[in-house]
Amino acid sequence: MDNQMNLMLASILLVIPFITGGIAYLIAVFISIRKGRKWPLWRTVLGLAGFLTVGIAVAGPIAEKAHMDFTFHMLSHLLLGMLGPLLIALSAPMTLILRALPVSAARRLTSLLRSTYAGFVTNPIVASILNIGGLWLLYATDLFSLMHESLLLYVIIHAHVFLAGYLFTISLIYIDPTPHRYSFVYRVSVFIVALAGHGILSKYIYGFPPDGVSISEAQTGGMLMYYGGDLIDLLLIFVLCLHWYRATRPNTVPQQAFN
Repeated sequence: MDNQMNLMLASILLVIPFITGGIAYLIAVFISIRKGRKWPLWRTVLGLAGFLTVGIAVAGPIAEKAHMDFTFHMLSHLLLGMLGPLLIALSAPMTLILRALPVSAARRLTSLLRSTYAGFVTNPIVASILNIGGLWLLYATDLFSLMHESLLLYVIIHAHVFLAGYLFTISLIYIDPTPHRYSFVYRVSVFIVALAGHGILSKYIYGFPPDGVSISEAQTGGMLMYYGGDLIDLLLIFVLCLHWYRATRPNTVPQQAFN
């Protein structure tokens, strides 16, 4: 009973920020429109879909089954750390917030985005270490089993998976204002290494299941991580390549596509 209550409490603690984020996004859209600055409907759809995706990953049937079945756990990981962050990033939340905020608050937020700390965590190498390195730490150590024994650790790890996934995404594709920018060659090079790290980890899980995970579940989960991750990465690759193409042929591609 205590374990069930802890899981319910963890789901509530994790889903509240995402519900709040979705509501805040809609409010920001409304404020932007009231100021006479239209906001693309497709970006709103992507934003809400992103918050819904990460919400489903931490609360509801998938989240409940993830506690008992590693395959569902891996599905939750893909939604929380990859697909959800990508959809939210494509919705340009920071651009929308800057439009909605008063001038003074927008200037303070801009200063924060230009800070040394923001530049450090959005460096593709740092973001990759936080993202892929964090996953290796989770699945290749006792952290996975310990996570299910501690409510605090469970919440922290799931929050980290989302935040690291989001930082990794925005370190590669520049949708929002990005004061600290890196070349396409640099970002693609880091991305290739990160893809390799993610792929190798999925194979490691396939052959060496985390503690408490059966071989069959580890194999299914590892395959889902490998192939499901590749599908999501394909969209990220498409956006990155589109931006690179537009940077070299700026007059041949519509300027609003994924920008």
